[in-house]
Amino acid sequence: MMRALKVLIATPEAIPFAKTGGLADVTGALPKVLQGLGCEVRLIMPFYRQIQESGEKAEIKDTGIQVSVSLGFRELSVPVFQSSANNVPAYFLKRDEYYDRKYLYTMPDGDYFDNAERFILFSRAVVEAIKKLNFKPDIIHCHDWQTGLISAFLKTIYKNDQFFADTKTVFTIHNIAYQGQFPQSHFPLTGLPHEIFTPDGIEFWGNMNLLKAGIVFSDIITTVSEKYSKEIQTPEFGYGLEGILMAKKDNLFGVLNGVDYDDWSPEKDKFIISKYDYKDLSGKAKCRQDLLKEYSLNLSDDAPVIGIISRLADQKGFDILSQAMEDLMNMNLGMVVLGTGERKYHDLFEGLAKKYPKKLGIKITFDNKIAHKIEAGSDMFLMPSKYEPCGLNQIYSLKYGTIPIVRATGGLDDTIDDYDPKVAEGNGFKFNEYSSKALIVKVNKALEAFSDKKEWKKLVLNAMQQDFSWERSAKRYVELYKRLMIEKP
Repeated sequence: MMRALKVLIATPEAIPFAKTGGLADVTGALPKVLQGLGCEVRLIMPFYRQIQESGEKAEIKDTGIQVSVSLGFRELSVPVFQSSANNVPAYFLKRDEYYDRKYLYTMPDGDYFDNAERFILFSRAVVEAIKKLNFKPDIIHCHDWQTGLISAFLKTIYKNDQFFADTKTVFTIHNIAYQGQFPQSHFPLTGLPHEIFTPDGIEFWGNMNLLKAGIVFSDIITTVSEKYSKEIQTPEFGYGLEGILMAKKDNLFGVLNGVDYDDWSPEKDKFIISKYDYKDLSGKAKCRQDLLKEYSLNLSDDAPVIGIISRLADQKGFDILSQAMEDLMNMNLGMVVLGTGERKYHDLFEGLAKKYPKKLGIKITFDNKIAHKIEAGSDMFLMPSKYEPCGLNQIYSLKYGTIPIVRATGGLDDTIDDYDPKVAEGNGFKFNEYSSKALIVKVNKALEAFSDKKEWKKLVLNAMQQDFSWERSAKRYVELYKRLMIEKP
């Protein structure tokens, strides 16, 4: 009988401890499903202020272990703390001058100036910590640029360390636009050999690129949907890394993110006013009324509520959405928005909400409870992204019977089938051209379908019975892990 695979999930964020976006949902849900599939899993991340202020703080204990990490000419001590989530042990690396801050990586006016130091330290401390903890992983599964140096350290500084003789690395790209690029002057902080600072290594137009380090030095690269794995090998979506990804294409795989239906299902949701399922939709109408009350909107029953939960940024389609807003506000619909992002969109949507107070509600914040209310209480969910590696909210929306309207890119294209009224098939509405005109046309199509209550109910029931649970995705990761184990010398 084969022994359990030992897997370390190295991540800059994970629920329930700290979150800025969908990455935290993924790295929070994946470990428990992997464990359910027979893996022995550990999670490791920085010890942020957000963790200390969360309800998880009481469960976090000091292990008494400290690791010493070289950061250039400095030697820093990093204490290791421990907790657990869903019976998966979680470790936190504590260094308050780097992680005891209000935000994780980025303030409203820009990135932290010392992000290079923060995540060079984290990556090196991960390697040292698992040695001290005596957890010898078969796989270190790294997530996004903040962990990209882990693979580089293992392939260079630690290549002769017998503790890692059988350890392989998987690196998941969640969004290739965020690469962790820093001036060459930061490179000596890593302690890595200078010969890897080349175009074939981690150099990128004169800068150090931490995402590229993960791509170059990891044994397998994954990204979060099948279509996105193809898109990032093109100049349009590769952000300058398409060449190195094409060179590594035999070890590049798209694995669609799953959804934790314990957290995101109207049958179980603890945040909504009335639970419901596809057999009894009466609770959804109550959730709609509760959402309208939350946003102080006044809509007739024949006007659908369109929900948006998003980072307010060009990438998420807010440039074309802003161009479409006056037309949308003249249609028979209402809209609720939750999120933070670029200040120009904060100002624009706050201004529009004052102009259309009965139809448009804006909350410039992130609030998990309100996010659940939007999924349950909206009739439609809009995601007009310029690109979208996977997207989770369109998948959540399906389970809640909230019909997605999306642009056909990345994971949005992989998960949403455009509704065809002639045969009553599909689970949402999808447009191809990245323009405000195409967005408006597709919203009109959705309004036409909504006006026929019998037809709309069929569409809702079809959406709610789709299955994007994590188990399917986790099984694919296990296949890739085992592939690496077979390839051992």
